[in-house]
Amino acid sequence: MAATKAVVGPSGLIGPPLTEEDEARSRDRSRVHHARRDRKRWYLMWLLVGPGILAMLGENDGPSMIAYAADGAQYGLGFFVPFIPVLFAMAFVCQEICMRVGAVTHRGYGELVLQRYGRVWGWFGAGDLALTNLITLIAEFVAIRVGMAYFHLGSGVAVMLGMALVLFTLSGGRYWRWERIVLGMALFNGLFLVAAILVKPHVGAIADSFDFRSFPGGGFNTLLLLIASTIGATVTPWMIFFQQSASADKGMTPEDVKHGRYDTAVGAVLAAVFGIGALVAGAALLTHHGSTVGGFAGAGFPEALRRVAGPAAGTVFALGLIEAGAVAILTISASTAYAAGECIGVSHSFNSSPRTATVFHAANVGIALLAAAVILIPGAPLLSIALNANVLATVLLPVSLVFMVMLANDKGLMGPWANRRSTNVVGITVIAFVGVCGAAYGIDSFLQTVHLISP
Repeated sequence: MAATKAVVGPSGLIGPPLTEEDEARSRDRSRVHHARRDRKRWYLMWLLVGPGILAMLGENDGPSMIAYAADGAQYGLGFFVPFIPVLFAMAFVCQEICMRVGAVTHRGYGELVLQRYGRVWGWFGAGDLALTNLITLIAEFVAIRVGMAYFHLGSGVAVMLGMALVLFTLSGGRYWRWERIVLGMALFNGLFLVAAILVKPHVGAIADSFDFRSFPGGGFNTLLLLIASTIGATVTPWMIFFQQSASADKGMTPEDVKHGRYDTAVGAVLAAVFGIGALVAGAALLTHHGSTVGGFAGAGFPEALRRVAGPAAGTVFALGLIEAGAVAILTISASTAYAAGECIGVSHSFNSSPRTATVFHAANVGIALLAAAVILIPGAPLLSIALNANVLATVLLPVSLVFMVMLANDKGLMGPWANRRSTNVVGITVIAFVGVCGAAYGIDSFLQTVHLISP
């Protein structure tokens, strides 16, 4: 058993012992306190950034960047260029709420849903998350495999890389170290912006596309698929679980909410810029035949870009897919681990060792290992999984969003930090928009399946 230290209060009574998790977090908070006391603003910002940027750039994952590139390859520049920043503005609203609830309550999303609304809804949310996370993690390994295929490396290498990163980031035994390692990796999401520059796009065409006038044509169901997958590329259930739990694990307090907003806003801006980069790179394939979504199996987009824009563009895009898949594996696995620990009611922190947080660490490694095993199954429909992972997230997202808004309006939990009316209006609008888009695609697909409408 890990060593603990008894706490003696002012009255001389002995309180609950400090755990290794408490001690690690108190050291982190001590640095924050001294930075705030000494008015070291930039150092304070450095100490407090992390969960917001990781949630946003983690969502710029392999399936998302493939979805953005598919939008560009299918429709070119136009509707989807301004649509991406709008979606990340929506994501900012949602993630700011998660950060604020985590900082004020010091508890994760899954734990609060279970405590406030009962075990049925708590476990439903955890099951919803586990399903979407498993499908998405399979898609992340697919993205790594697509990137590796460009360099003539197989599925086995992709699996070993993903699992090695999961185990390596857990080896530090501290949330701070885990966060800094993954944050450093996430910044390489900027490779998609480099890929966009390498395809030499027409700057004027990009600027003109922000007027929203160029609504895409083509098949209605395909358009709904791309819109739903683009929504699922910006706001997903795992982001809600992750940022709230990571904010609590980081030890954020109501005093840190302002910096948490900065962190989340920076993440949203970077993710939108890099996402547009992937779309612009994909748009280079619009006039070069084979621009349909199904035309990019095998080495996929990187190989297509190599033929159209040269080896540098293909190489950078392939490396970007490897980075996007790797970072997402780490953050999505972490969200699963947080949910598992919170719902079961055991230790759930990167500051705890595997001995004291067995469920947390086992869930973190286990779900990644399960997804990796699927990649190695001969004949598995990997491309279909990768293309539909974001759609599944969109369909299942509204339930998580509803509970997120309800928690943020709970005066007993949030006190003066509860949602303002304007935040609620935006939040409800986001829920309605996501729900309508997901339902529209589901209904249209069902009607086609039963042959009530033609494709």
